[in-house]
Amino acid sequence: MDQTPDSDQRNRDQPSGRAADNRDDKNNSQGRGRRRYRIPARFRRLRREADSSLSTEPTDRTDRTHQYQGAGNYQSTSGATPVADVGVDNRASGGGFRAPPVRAHPDIGSPSGSWTAELQSSLPQVERQPASVGRRRELPHQGDDVGNSPTEVDGTGPVGASSSETGGGSSYQHERLKTSEMTSLGKPLHRLTEKQKKKLYFIDALKERYRVDYDRVQPIPYIKDRLYCVDKVYVEGGFEFMTTDQVTRGSGPWERLGSYTSVISDQRIQSVRRIIEGEPGYGKTTVTLQLAYDWCNRVEGSPMRDVEVLIILRMRQLSGIRSIHRAIEVYLLGSDPRVREADIAAIIRESLSAVVILDGYDEYPDQHSKRETDIQRILKLDLFANTPVILTTRYLPDYLAPVTKRVRLTGFDEIARDEYIRKAVVGEDKIALSNIKAKLKENPVLEDLCQVPLVFVMFAHIAHENQDFQNFKSVTEFFQYMIRCFHEHLKNKSKELNTVRYSIDENDHAALDKLAFLAISQENQQITWSREGMCKQLGQDFYKTYLALGIFVEEDVVSYDSSSKVEVRFYHKLFCEWYAAHHIVYILSQPGQNVSLDELFRHMKPEDLQYVYRFACGLNQNVGGSIIQYLREQQGSYRFRLLCLLEQSGNVEGILDHVRNLCSQTVNIKEGDSRMLQRSTVQLLDIAAGQGILVSSLHLDQCFSKYDVTNACIVLKSGHRLTNPKTVEVLRVSGRIRETVGDSKGIEVTREELLGLFQTCGALKEIWFEGRDFLLPHSVPTEMIPPTLKTRNIMVSYEDRRGMIHQLNWDDGHWQTTTSEPALRIPQEVLDQQWALEELARLSNDGIPVCCLHLDQCFSKFDATNACIVLTSGLRVTNLKTVKVLHVGGFTGIGTIPSDIEVTREELLGLLQTCETLEEIRFEGLEYFLPLSIQAERMPPTLKTRNIKVSYERERKHGVVHQLNWDDGQWQHQITADGSVEVYILPEELDQQWGKEELAVLSTAEVSISELYLDRSLSNITDNTQSIILTSGCTIPVLHTLQELWIRNTDVDLEMFLRILAYTKECTKIAALVFRYCKVPDEVDAKMIPHLLEQRGVKVFWFPRTAEKYLLDFDAGKWKKW
Repeated sequence: MDQTPDSDQRNRDQPSGRAADNRDDKNNSQGRGRRRYRIPARFRRLRREADSSLSTEPTDRTDRTHQYQGAGNYQSTSGATPVADVGVDNRASGGGFRAPPVRAHPDIGSPSGSWTAELQSSLPQVERQPASVGRRRELPHQGDDVGNSPTEVDGTGPVGASSSETGGGSSYQHERLKTSEMTSLGKPLHRLTEKQKKKLYFIDALKERYRVDYDRVQPIPYIKDRLYCVDKVYVEGGFEFMTTDQVTRGSGPWERLGSYTSVISDQRIQSVRRIIEGEPGYGKTTVTLQLAYDWCNRVEGSPMRDVEVLIILRMRQLSGIRSIHRAIEVYLLGSDPRVREADIAAIIRESLSAVVILDGYDEYPDQHSKRETDIQRILKLDLFANTPVILTTRYLPDYLAPVTKRVRLTGFDEIARDEYIRKAVVGEDKIALSNIKAKLKENPVLEDLCQVPLVFVMFAHIAHENQDFQNFKSVTEFFQYMIRCFHEHLKNKSKELNTVRYSIDENDHAALDKLAFLAISQENQQITWSREGMCKQLGQDFYKTYLALGIFVEEDVVSYDSSSKVEVRFYHKLFCEWYAAHHIVYILSQPGQNVSLDELFRHMKPEDLQYVYRFACGLNQNVGGSIIQYLREQQGSYRFRLLCLLEQSGNVEGILDHVRNLCSQTVNIKEGDSRMLQRSTVQLLDIAAGQGILVSSLHLDQCFSKYDVTNACIVLKSGHRLTNPKTVEVLRVSGRIRETVGDSKGIEVTREELLGLFQTCGALKEIWFEGRDFLLPHSVPTEMIPPTLKTRNIMVSYEDRRGMIHQLNWDDGHWQTTTSEPALRIPQEVLDQQWALEELARLSNDGIPVCCLHLDQCFSKFDATNACIVLTSGLRVTNLKTVKVLHVGGFTGIGTIPSDIEVTREELLGLLQTCETLEEIRFEGLEYFLPLSIQAERMPPTLKTRNIKVSYERERKHGVVHQLNWDDGQWQHQITADGSVEVYILPEELDQQWGKEELAVLSTAEVSISELYLDRSLSNITDNTQSIILTSGCTIPVLHTLQELWIRNTDVDLEMFLRILAYTKECTKIAALVFRYCKVPDEVDAKMIPHLLEQRGVKVFWFPRTAEKYLLDFDAGKWKKW
């Protein structure tokens, strides 16, 4: 479709269309020659190709369904621009998914074979155009083919004409900038100011660029002759948003969003910074394409209709580019000289409604750059502070502005999957639809995997074509099968006449494995390569084969200097992880190799590259065992180990030790867990049940939906089913701790369900229903109770909505109240505090004892004058006379430590005297400071005789509980840690005194101290380097059980730095010294560094207030990037 050199020369010589009309007014008025601006050939070619491949569709969202039978697929052309993600979703519930388009290789003919025929027949078709369509007919004196040029395309009319002018061919009402028509400002172009003209040029160029992307969607990699508009294959999945007022890296709570448009329009997440999170293949990029489609076509009902300027940048292309405005100029405008960098900044700044979308932060090459870029400034609100910015990513950036709102894609549910099958695979063939769904049911592991849109698209097309579709045990097995199908399809295609022959062995990809591993194992991951470089590394034949398979994708990229080049990437990052996993297996399976897994996985974080670990575990049993053992040593890796463990296929005996170890702990399934994680936990229980391994405790945390009597299984809110919990010994079913307005009905558990649950769990000894969600039967008739249940005597406990605890009596089937003393919790929320205080007042007036009153992070002080507790909200707790246990809870270790709260001797004694029936009081939290002792002479005799239990635990990770001794007023210390502990020491004098006390207790008992955090509390090191001096004057001697020392928010000069190194040398078990948010010397004389540190393998880190991390090079005495 490219022009011949002669015709291209004529176009350059003869101005016409838009180029002819865009003139310099001043020069024109003075009779000077016209000034022309020429759009680069690359963009002209892409526009010609798009114009020749489109079909008519309405922009009103309500009419699309009726128009679908006559629109939707386009003939591909050479310059297809691929996109990065696959997306799908149910339009009523959010998160799209699409297979990226692929640049067709010039050697590949039209795909054929049953897969292609099936796909083509299943999608809505348009009449196939003659071969001449889309080829230029050269006319005398043709001008540039942009705008109102006389250039024609056979059968379609003038290039650039709308569908209304040509009678069809365009998939949208494209708003061309035509100098002969009235502009959107109600004036002819020549009457607009230069600023207004540039804004129109800018918006028009953006729409041209986005059109190239969203019009070239490709459902599966190796079918290259059919491209589709994103709106024709987009199916929505699930969207959720975090409901917290300020952003947190925690797990929730999350609530559902209506659809992809809610990301823009929902008032609950209105903010200048929004993040769309999603696992690989969940459709993050596809959502951006659908938003771009809505904006370009001003789709009725879409919030994008009201957006004036939309900027979408692919972050993988921004390597080395520090200016965001320069990136927009280079990647979105090409070399058009009418709008420059300064103009772009002014247009965005002055726009009434602009939205910026940064797609693929996890693929951003400079995310850990030491030099500050505009992307970092945007995240910190230093740039585009008043412009809404949406970031898509696999994982969260290191820095999050407090105003950031988090949205996540949850993938496909059953409705979305059915919609995609009908829309893109089988049409209205109900039998074929049922067959695909049946194959999904036969593969329970794929039932969960297929919530990932990319995986489901592959599954749907492969399952539809292959009658011998097998059952899979893991994602590794499915990926192996899928890759094999790719190769089989290419082999079948190569057997046809006049087609390219490919002879590469599908199992011979060692060079590709190494290339993929090197790409993702470095700190700044490489996700694209030059075509020449990849051909050189892999060989021409290999490269062409994998390009034909669809595993490689080529795309034209405009470089920073505006030149064009061809870059290559994997169809999706999952494929890169697949081949990288093969190289990891190769490395770890070599005999005699002593490979450090710490070094191997140094830059490969599981949260970013989870499939590398899982694929490696699934490819090789022995290697998988080593990786799982390595993950056991990583903090907080329990749940991820489940995913890796369940990838191991074949001989189950090889993983039973891991299963036993995991089942010896409490197995948690939480409402906020991903469906993948819940499914993995369910599979773990299946393995345990099959091997007779007892599960000590199973906790269903706010995820229980019902017990299915017919199928004898527990149904979770996510839809997952626990079909085999027969080896669970203790089952704890938790609900909400308070009622939710409009949802107070709760979950009713009938007699039949309760008894069926007991019988299904054959090893059950105890079951707890707790929270305000559950309504259990008032009694169970004895004639309904099977004799076997009576003899088992299962302990059944139930906490009702009043906080009363009941136990089931198996003799008569009635509930017995174990205590008439309810428990109350007063949380941080003011409305809940008011409800709890009213309930406490009622119980106190009725003389009903309260077994426990829990003040959850809301205690402020005790007002001795008025004999009441003052809460952080200002509300007062006055009814304390009937409270038996008072629990004052504080900071849990997540988020920012709240303001300090000192409880004086007078306040503590006054509180104990006010609570007349008090038997125990517990303080827990770093914010609370209790007196170091109470003089015996100041203790009222009545308190001594009551012998109230007073305990104080600064933080559970410390592993030390302090209990007041009423005989001498001193604290006795009890060590509760069964492993290593963490200790924080803050700037306050009381905190430092308590910290010193705890460290002495732990050191004497030789308890391992995993981390000691000195946060703004370090003053110096003694001259003999044997003690740390705190800001209060307290000293901490050498700790021989200390593993890591963290210095935070304290500037350190060279002398103090050397003293800290010397102190560290004295701590014989220390492994790391970390300076966080500190100023440290730029370099140190290597001779002054104690040699013992290097001999012991101690690492010295520096984490400044940027994304970078540094490691001290002992040989050079300088910091190197880590």
